[in-house]
Amino acid sequence: MRVLLVEDHVELAETVATGLRREGMAVDVALDGNDALAHLALTDYDVLVLDRDLPGVHGDEICRSMVAERRDGRILMLTASASIEDRVDGLGLGADDYLPKPFAFAELVARVRALGRRAGAASPPALVHGDLRVDPAHRFASRGGQRLALSPKELAVLEHLLGAAGRIVSAEELLERVWDENADPFTSTVKVTIRRLRAKLGEPPVIETVTRGGYRI
Repeated sequence: MRVLLVEDHVELAETVATGLRREGMAVDVALDGNDALAHLALTDYDVLVLDRDLPGVHGDEICRSMVAERRDGRILMLTASASIEDRVDGLGLGADDYLPKPFAFAELVARVRALGRRAGAASPPALVHGDLRVDPAHRFASRGGQRLALSPKELAVLEHLLGAAGRIVSAEELLERVWDENADPFTSTVKVTIRRLRAKLGEPPVIETVTRGGYRI
């Protein structure tokens, strides 16, 4: 899942981004409204976590812009105000969900995941291929009934490949959807992660390398 976090409080932004990355999400950070619009012009995000009170371009204007452009990404609006009026105003602008500060990180994660599922085509509660099973909501994978000790990135790659339902997924697509803007497209990051993932999945192999194409289940 690709997430854009727009938050002008630097320490909070980095703390939240680090936590979401540990949950297997690809997270980019923008610290003001202008930076947010620049990110949105270049990348399609599944979820936008948007602080309402931003310097530069106000969060309300960013929300209106996304709605006017009919983007598929979902918007979770954050604000320091917990008043009912502000919540109504935020949802009225086109936000899909609203979370007042301070918030529990676990609740933020749950809301982002719920919005991420709504951003794309409806997905089943579990992704299954033979004896391989991934539960996206509870963040675990198993094979033959045995839980697999996967890292967040390995789990995210496996989830993306299973979600592709046999379609060939390029290394570039995996970098875009599983990593973030800081990922170097010329590194062997994807290959190394796929190699480790294959080793943990065991036999028989389930990930196929397609020459000059990418990978598929």
